[in-house]
Amino acid sequence: MEHRQLGRSGLMVPALSLGTATFGGGGEFFKLWGSTQAEEARRMVDVCLEHGLNFFDTADVYSNGLSEQVLGEALKGRRNQALISSKGTFGMGSGANEVGSSRYHITRAVEDSLRRLGTDHIDLYFMHAFDALTPVEETLRALDDLISSGKIGYIGASNFSGWHLMKALATSEKYGLGRYVAYQGYYSLIGRDYEWELMPLALDQGVGSMIWSPLGWGRLTGKIRRGQENSSGRIAAGGDVGGPPVQDELLFNVIDVLDEIAQQRGKSIAQVALNWVLGRPSVANVVIGARNEEQLKQNLGAVGWQLSPEEAQRLDAASHREPVYPYWHQKGFDSRNPKPTRW
Repeated sequence: MEHRQLGRSGLMVPALSLGTATFGGGGEFFKLWGSTQAEEARRMVDVCLEHGLNFFDTADVYSNGLSEQVLGEALKGRRNQALISSKGTFGMGSGANEVGSSRYHITRAVEDSLRRLGTDHIDLYFMHAFDALTPVEETLRALDDLISSGKIGYIGASNFSGWHLMKALATSEKYGLGRYVAYQGYYSLIGRDYEWELMPLALDQGVGSMIWSPLGWGRLTGKIRRGQENSSGRIAAGGDVGGPPVQDELLFNVIDVLDEIAQQRGKSIAQVALNWVLGRPSVANVVIGARNEEQLKQNLGAVGWQLSPEEAQRLDAASHREPVYPYWHQKGFDSRNPKPTRW
């Protein structure tokens, strides 16, 4: 398993991590993702460790804490072999202070996550969303105190816009507080908005990107094809609720090219789609998901090889969309703002 440096931190992480939103199966939304329980989760962790993947991503809101609990059970007795990332910010109760990025909520959220995970520290802790009501300094000071106490190792931001992230980085520098070393966001062949502002920011500021939903909310698994009825998988079961909208023509154009490359390479469509994301600038880690051991093993096949420049360019062309303003206007100044090279 290839390892990459996470932003400007000294932490090396495997190119793939296992997302555990499928663990627990609590609530109608997450039940559509999966309902992996402790025994099967432990076997999946076994497979990951056997393949050099020792990084596991969760969040308190996943199945209302059940994901963290199942992951903790699966890692029992081998916590020192693993890296764990978790997240907080979303509501975990009906109380006025049981949501957001206040010192009050963050401190309690971390303590609750530690208890559910059965550990004394979380290696990487994310703010799961931007809380505009809480001063950025308050959030970062609370996180800095948690770092100083040893309860979390590194901090990151998830689903922030570019100015949210830059404001936080500037605040950390101004006051000498813990700095976001990672950004976790959505990026796929059918969702390339990340490239417009967040990717250049990550490269400029030394923030490593962890990518969630690299298969486009389950649309790039190979189960959806042009002219064929989609009768299996999470999307067919209504699992596209809450996901990013995608035009059919864009989706099918991308899948057509993925299919051709997959057949030529002897890979699956999902493996090719994941490999494309792994090769993009700023990407330190790609979060893969799996409902079962077989899906996990398939997704692990995304590493250990590389798309050729010609194959990557074909996928770039098939998935291209014109950016929104001001990014389309900035293209007229490309001679002074060259595109970043691939990883």
